Amino acid sequence: MSKTSRTVLVLALGVFGIITTEMGMVGVLPQVSAELGVAPSAAGWLVGVFALVIAVSGPFTTLLASGVDRKKVLAAAIAVFAVSNAVYAVTTQYEVMLAFRIVPALFHPVFFAVALATAARLVPAEDATRATTTVFGGVTVGFAFGVPLTSYLAEHVSLSSAFWFGALVNLIAFLGILRFVPAMPVGGRVSYGAQLGILKRGQTWLTIVSVVLVFAAMFSVYGYFAEYLGQVTHMDGTWVSAMLMAFGIVMIVGNFAFGALLRRSLIGTAVAYPVLCLVVYVLLYEVGPFFAPMVVAVLVWGAVHSGGLVVSQSWLGRDAVDAPEFGNSLFISFSNLGITVGTAVGGWVLSDHGTRRLTWAGAAFAVAALLVMGLRLGWDRIGSSRARVMAGDNS
Repeated sequence: MSKTSRTVLVLALGVFGIITTEMGMVGVLPQVSAELGVAPSAAGWLVGVFALVIAVSGPFTTLLASGVDRKKVLAAAIAVFAVSNAVYAVTTQYEVMLAFRIVPALFHPVFFAVALATAARLVPAEDATRATTTVFGGVTVGFAFGVPLTSYLAEHVSLSSAFWFGALVNLIAFLGILRFVPAMPVGGRVSYGAQLGILKRGQTWLTIVSVVLVFAAMFSVYGYFAEYLGQVTHMDGTWVSAMLMAFGIVMIVGNFAFGALLRRSLIGTAVAYPVLCLVVYVLLYEVGPFFAPMVVAVLVWGAVHSGGLVVSQSWLGRDAVDAPEFGNSLFISFSNLGITVGTAVGGWVLSDHGTRRLTWAGAAFAVAALLVMGLRLGWDRIGSSRARVMAGDNS
């Protein structure tokens, strides 16, 4: 294995550790509530505040770190995650744990943005999508194994062991970064103004809105995965856990499949994604009450769901080629905004219209995303037409 390949895998391991830290808390909230002596609603803030801090701070913390050696940024960020997990493992104070959910959330978008840009920079241009897909593989592996393992350790060993597992993963990633990531001092750093300049383009905002809508489409339904399978398909807890694991494993395969499709046609794959989401939600609605067909549908759902990350990041990356790390931070912040919007709307549909109609929310967001993508591509066509007319006038 080449040194570059090892470096990309170390970055993927770091992403795995970060996702395990961020989302692993979801599966251990009952134990946290019991051991810290707080209400379940208060424990829930340990999840909610993490996403909120990412959404609000992501672009700004990435801008502040844009002049620092990339290796130092990556090492410092992952070290914060290792230390935070260790604090979770030993503290008995809710306020301390909450504080150490806020601190790593500030570093989360910085690590993601720099890791994705670094992976793309280390390989030839034609292999950039493959490298970023590998880094995103850390996300899908985190969902498939990191989150369930954290929950298992908390349930069958101890809550502290679950957090020590997270600390160990992030520590190994930290050592890997020190060993395999080359020093990358920033030479001609892009000014803050130039980086922020991509937000002055109308087409960039259309792209951002489409990313928010894609993630809202994904998480308005996925956010209530267990509720849907339990209430509509009547699966018991054991089956729901098995479906979550299967969903995560299929996501790993789907992530790399979408990476291959993006290498063939970025725009075609991006536009096809909300269409695939729409098809999946129609399928889930139709087969939801039927056990065996729903098992198959969950596998299809997982394969499609996995593509949302790498497709959306690549789609937004078209508008941020001159400030890729800042563009990645925008992706992380606005994708988290999409998750917040999607889960809120999904919760409203769930309470007012019933569990089975959750898929309607996802379908509506998918259609909206497709329409905004169409507007974005139309903007490109108008710009190209104007450029041809001006070229003709000057000839």
